[in-house]
Amino acid sequence: MRPLYYEDGVLKLLDQTKLPAETVWHEYRTCEQVAEAIRNMIVRGAPAIGVTAAYGMVLGANAVETKDKNEFFAQIKQMAEVMKNTRPTAVNLFWAVDRIVKTAYENRNRSIEEIKSTILEEARRMDREDVENNRRIGEFGNRLIKSGNTILTHCNAGSLATCDYGTALGVIRAAHEAGKKVRVYADETRPYLQGARLTAYELMQDGIPVTLICDNMAGYFMQKGEIDCCIVGADRIAANGDTANKIGTYTIAVLAKEHNIPFYVAAPTSTIDFDIATGDEIVIEERDHREVTHIGNIRLAPEGVDVKNPAFDVTPNRYITAIITEKGILYPPFTESIKRLREE
Repeated sequence: MRPLYYEDGVLKLLDQTKLPAETVWHEYRTCEQVAEAIRNMIVRGAPAIGVTAAYGMVLGANAVETKDKNEFFAQIKQMAEVMKNTRPTAVNLFWAVDRIVKTAYENRNRSIEEIKSTILEEARRMDREDVENNRRIGEFGNRLIKSGNTILTHCNAGSLATCDYGTALGVIRAAHEAGKKVRVYADETRPYLQGARLTAYELMQDGIPVTLICDNMAGYFMQKGEIDCCIVGADRIAANGDTANKIGTYTIAVLAKEHNIPFYVAAPTSTIDFDIATGDEIVIEERDHREVTHIGNIRLAPEGVDVKNPAFDVTPNRYITAIITEKGILYPPFTESIKRLREE
């Protein structure tokens, strides 16, 4: 279930704001259009945002008609800033844009047309790598899952959040494909309802048993002994293992700790920000208040009420049992295991 395709100079994105009621694909031909799609959550999920941004840079580069290399690179840098200003928390966005810019500069001695071809090749490589990495995350994570487990998820870290297969849901898919009998409890994930709209939809498509619950029911089911482990994705992981993920993740992690339930984070190494020491340095995106006061066009809250809408929270590393990456499973102390990972 791929949420994006790049074909013949056009980027096609599955509109995730419409799922599951409608399956709508949009076509994008400019860098600015892609940036707006990222900002408006037509595409979402850190890995998918990263690859989408890379293709957006390709579209932008293709539109540059100058033969002056200085002007070409000036415009590339300008596009990079436009793209980076869309979503401040997901580090994959910055990683992907910087990788495209780096590739362009490494090939600056070639013709502009050759540079354009090279960065397209790099974007396609990132796309393939994401799918391959997700499969490896699934393989490693499967080792932590027992047949009969009931797994709690939060938000959507599946195919729709990546280029295919998924991170947290990739682990669940791998366990299911291995013949293990697993069941999922999916948090609805207010205010954007990614769990209700997207995770439940994906798992039902795959025939994996899933039960939808409200976010504030998680503690109840943990207390009843109905949850065996929690698996979530990530939007940015600090060098000490502190993890930013969809708002509400921290609450789930604290509840899991209280009930002695393993809490796993599944993410590619591109989600690790080796340059920040702790989660205190992660910028948290504040989104439109309408996401809280409305569902679709239906107002839920009184007019004029004060609203806060942080899109993410940070789970301190002490609540995380393990981080599952495409290079293996990282265990505490994360400062040391993440450092070793970087040195490999």
